[in-house]
Amino acid sequence: MAHITLKNEELPGIVGLLNFRPETARPLLDLAETLLRGPSDLTSGEREIIAASVSYWNNCHFCHTSHAAAACAHLGAGLGFIDEIKAGLPSAPVSDKLRALLHIAHQVQKGGKNVSDADVAAAREAGANDSEIHDAVLIAAAFCMFNRYVDGLGTWAPQPNEAYKEMGERMAFFGYGKS
Repeated sequence: MAHITLKNEELPGIVGLLNFRPETARPLLDLAETLLRGPSDLTSGEREIIAASVSYWNNCHFCHTSHAAAACAHLGAGLGFIDEIKAGLPSAPVSDKLRALLHIAHQVQKGGKNVSDADVAAAREAGANDSEIHDAVLIAAAFCMFNRYVDGLGTWAPQPNEAYKEMGERMAFFGYGKS
């Protein structure tokens, strides 16, 4: 049960919170749509991996699993990929560039000033451009906010990965704030 009385207690995670305050929902959904599906040099699948990874590092089960499920949908991967993201993608065929951007995102997750010149240089050496570095930092920062919103209000989340398949597909193929 959430820390506040939601309009619909059956809606999990951020979904119940967005339903509670539609006037704050719209800008948050627009931000998610822009960051994860809008124009970018990174694919939507790569951006969802960044969002899911930051959410996992923040121990936000709902956000991690829903965005990892969206990454699965974008990449045509099975739901086992959700656990691969939790493990840091040890056997996933992801680029060195994405790994370097994930390192930067992890530094942002710990605190923005943890990103060093060496981290950025390593990302550039792996092929990342300024736009991709920017997007990785902004996704990481935004998901720290989303994670704290969801967990700070004590929302509930389904546990099994399978419970997120349809949600992940909807986010990947139809976007944020759409049915």
